[in-house]
This record gives sequence, C-alpha cells and structure tokens, in this order.
Amino acid sequence: MTMTMVTTTTDGSGSSSGSRVPETHRAGGLRRTLLSARARILGWYVLLLAGSSFVSALAVHQVLDSRLDREIEAGLVQETQELQGLAGGRNPATGQPFGDDVAALFDTFLRRNIPGEGEALFTMVDGRPYRTSPKPPHNLLDDPALVARWSALAGSERAEVASPAGEARYLAVPLAFGERQLGTFVVANFPANEQEEIRTGVWVVGTVSGGVLVAASILAWLAAGRVLGPLRLVTSTARHITDTDISQRLTVRGSDEIAELTATFNAMLDRLEASFAGQRAFLHDAGHELRTSITIVKGHLELMGDDPDDQRETLALVNDELDRMTRYVRDLLVLAAAEQPDFLNPEPIDLKELTETLVAKARAFAPGRISLETTGAGVVVADRDRLTQAMMNLAHNAAHHTGESDQIRLGSGLVDGDARFWVADTGPGIPLDDHTRVFERFGRGGDTARRDGTGLGLAIVAAIARAHRGRVELTSRAGEGTTFTIVIPAAPEQAHIP
Repeated sequence: MTMTMVTTTTDGSGSSSGSRVPETHRAGGLRRTLLSARARILGWYVLLLAGSSFVSALAVHQVLDSRLDREIEAGLVQETQELQGLAGGRNPATGQPFGDDVAALFDTFLRRNIPGEGEALFTMVDGRPYRTSPKPPHNLLDDPALVARWSALAGSERAEVASPAGEARYLAVPLAFGERQLGTFVVANFPANEQEEIRTGVWVVGTVSGGVLVAASILAWLAAGRVLGPLRLVTSTARHITDTDISQRLTVRGSDEIAELTATFNAMLDRLEASFAGQRAFLHDAGHELRTSITIVKGHLELMGDDPDDQRETLALVNDELDRMTRYVRDLLVLAAAEQPDFLNPEPIDLKELTETLVAKARAFAPGRISLETTGAGVVVADRDRLTQAMMNLAHNAAHHTGESDQIRLGSGLVDGDARFWVADTGPGIPLDDHTRVFERFGRGGDTARRDGTGLGLAIVAAIARAHRGRVELTSRAGEGTTFTIVIPAAPEQAHIP
C-alpha cells in the first residue's frame, strides 16, 4: 500500500514679503538673524536625525517582518515534509507500514511532534475533524466552512484565514491512497504574538531614538551657539566700527572655517584702516598744497598796485601758481584713474623703438646732458602712453635735481622675462632714509622747502608700474648719483593686464 501526498498548489483566500527695518530695531534684527541661523542649523540637524531614526525603525520593522514570514513558511513546509517522511515508514505499534491507516499516522505524528511558537496541527479523517496538537491558539476545525473546504482539496493549499486568535497562515495537504482521499493534514501558524513582539521592539527602538534625538538636539543647540559665537563677535565689532575708529580686531582661535573668516575680517579691517589713513593723509596734503597756492595768489592780488610793471610781475606769478595748481589736479586725476581697471591700454611694443623715442623726448628737459645707454631687443606688451608718462616724469625729475655738469642716461633691457626701463644720473643722490618717502604722495627728498614740483611725479611712476603688475626700483646714495628702474612683466600672461 502506497500513500501519496499531492503537491499541486492552488491559491486560496481565506509665503512672505520684505520690509525696511527701522534704525531702532536693527540690533534686535541682527540678533534675530543670528538666532534664526542657529535655529535653521538645529532644524536641519533635528530633521536629519529624526528622518534617519524613522527610516531605521521602518527598516527594522520590515526586516523583522520579512524574517518572520520566512520562518513561518519554513515551518509549514518542514511539518509537511516530516509527515511525508513518517508516512513512508512503519507504524511503531504494529511494525507494519501505515498503509491506509491514516488515523494511526496522525496519532503517531502528533505524539512525536511538538509545534513551535504560534504553530498548530490539525488533522481530518474521511472528511471529518480528527485530532489537533495540544492547546492550539484557536481550533480551526470548529469552522464548518473550512472543514468542508479542506475535505474537497485536490492538491495542497496555502492561504490565510481570520480567527479570534488573529490571522492564521496555513498549509493544507490532502493524503490519498491510490485514487481515494483518506484525510487532510493542516499545519497553521498564528503569528499575532510574534508580530506584537516586533511592534514592541520597534516601539522600544523609536522611544530610545526619540530620547537620543532630544538629548542630541540640546547638545546641537549648545554647539551651534558656540560655533556662531565668533559670528556674533564679528557682528558686534562691525557695529562699533566707524570711519574714525577701525582699530578693533578679533582674536583668531583654531584653524577652522570660522577662524579663517575671522582672519579674513581682520585683514579687511587692516586694508580699510590703511585706506582711510591714506585718504586722510591725501586730503590733508592736497588741501595743504592747494591752500598754499590759493594763499599766494590771493595775497599777491590783494597787494597788486597800479604800476604796470608791478601788475605784470604779479600776473606772471599768479599764472605760474595757477599752472602749478592745474598740474596738481591733473596729477591727482592720474593717481585716481590708476585704481581703475581701464587705466591701461596694452599693446605689443618694440622695445628698441620705444626706448629711442623716450630718449628723443627726454632731451628737451636737459639738452646736451641726456644720452642713450643701451636698448633691449624684443617686444613688450604694455601701455605706450603710460610708460612714456612715467619715464618722462623720471627724466624731468633727474634734470630738475642735477647740475649742468651732471649726465643723465636712459636705457632698457629684457631680463628673465621682465622689461626694464631706467633713468640714471650722476647727481647728488638720495639719502637712504628718503628712499621710501619719495614715492609717497607729496613726498620730496632733500630740500623739502623747494616748491618747483607737485610732489606727485614719483607717486605716479609707482602707480603706473603697479598697474602693469610691476614695480619701481631705486638705487642711490648721497653723492653717488641715482637710478630709477621700472620693472614690468614683458608677456601678457605674466602681466595679467586687463
């Protein structure tokens, strides 16, 4: 006698607007801005942490649910496989094969098998309920509809059914001898307890995560306050800075982005302080120079008499002072323009041709005393007019401060990618202490009482050199002559001239 377990599976069912902030509320507005930044940092931090915790809880729930499903399915299959294995053996009570004695098969199986948690075994013989495993969560054989359904099975069936003990997942397998169905074996699992344990575990994870979120939010709020502390200090310092007092500086601590911001802020204050100091000195010196000329003009006009000779002498002096004031204004405009990006109009220039032209023009300042020393060979990219202006200032300065017996030499050359233009003289030289001061606005070396220059010539030369991304070198000692050299990059990629 052979018993067959049918393996065919069938499906069963069981928005805002801006407004102008009043002056009296600016301080409060700045504080609110910092607080808002702090709140935004904390908000993003809490949102990220809460989102991570929520996703983690969902993932844990999903993983545990999937694991429970696999365990239930494995348990259902294992029980049916064990029953199939026992059906192929012998009845321990008689020592004979079970044959068509399905009741003995079920009795033996139920005695030997201990169902797992939430698991229950149900048997039917000849279409009627037979025995169940001890203390099932709910006896599914009490449902006549299920009993009738299982009695009529032609193949195994997996399905879910509702019960007072919760949802039950079962695998029902009919047992046949030949073509006659003898009984039905049903293994069911009631996962309500395991599912409740999963929910409890996820709730514990969520609770712990919530506590961690609260603690982390408090720490993050404090940390954000410490991080934004230097910014509040920057704001406070900036609020107390005026155009008459920008001496305050911030203490740089650490090497992070805040420290870099603090150092940059201090560097900005250094530049502003230097700029304001330069402006004040410029206004003081320019005002002094112009007031002197105006005083001279006004005084001579007031004292001018009716004598024609005296009038001619006075008008000549007045015209000379007015011409000097015109040169002041012109030179001041040049210095102001030197700060603008369109100050230069660079073009390729033949160095030899430019040098010869410069010497020809400079000879008008000191006929017979100016000569060409040497010329460079090559091309330089620069502003011809501005270089000419700078060299003429140097030549005029040399002619003005040397005697009739002194010689002045002009020259040029290309050295290591730099174009060099120089004016050298054999005059009295410049003391070392004056080397820096002569390039300052209204700065003069030697006899500062002389008023035959504007004091801006060398400042203009230095400004033109800087505009070419170059410099002016001064070599001089008292009694040993003077050499001024303009050094600029010869190639445009080196000069970065706009």
